[in-house]
Amino acid sequence: MKHLILITSPPASGKTFIAKKLAEALGECVYLDKDSVIVLSRRIFEVAGEPFDRSSDFFERNVRDYEYEAIMAIALEALDYSSHVLVNAPFNRELRDEEYLRRLRETLAGKRAKLTVVWVHTDIEVCHQRMIARGSERDTWKLRNWEEYVASRSFEPPALEGLRIIDNSTDNSYRAGLQTLLEELE
Repeated sequence: MKHLILITSPPASGKTFIAKKLAEALGECVYLDKDSVIVLSRRIFEVAGEPFDRSSDFFERNVRDYEYEAIMAIALEALDYSSHVLVNAPFNRELRDEEYLRRLRETLAGKRAKLTVVWVHTDIEVCHQRMIARGSERDTWKLRNWEEYVASRSFEPPALEGLRIIDNSTDNSYRAGLQTLLEELE
C-alpha cells in the first residue's frame, strides 16, 4: 500500500525535525517541504511590489493556497513513483475542511494510496522559544504579535479519525511515537 504522509502542526513545533527523522527511517521515500516553494512566493511579492510578509492580507489572497496546491500536486504525482510520499506543512485549514479531505481521499483511492496524518504536538511556550531561537524572517510578525498570533491559530490537533500524534515538547519525547508510526507504515 502506498502512503501520503502529512506532517502537520503550527510553526516551530518541530514538524521539520520529525518529518526528517521519519523520512530517514523510512529510507525510500519522497520528502517534500512546503517551505521549499517560498522562493517562488517571495518572487510573487516582489513582482507585485508588496513587502514580503507571510502574515499579510496579500499573502492570504494571492499566495497561501497556491503554495499548498503546488506542493500537493507534486506529492500526488510522486505517488506514481514512490510508495511513501511525505509532505511537511502546517495544513492548518486543509485538515479541518471535510470537503478538502474527501477530495484528497478520493484522489488517493484512485492511486491505491492511504492518507496518514501526523500531528506534532509541542507545548505553546516551547514553540515560542524555538521560534525565537531559529530567528527566521517569516516569524517576525508572529513574534511581535505573539498573543494575537496564538489566538489566531489552533494548537489543538484536528479531529481526524486515525490521526497520529507525536509529542515533541522535549528532546526525547518524540521517540516512542515515531517508532509506533514506523511500525504502522511498514
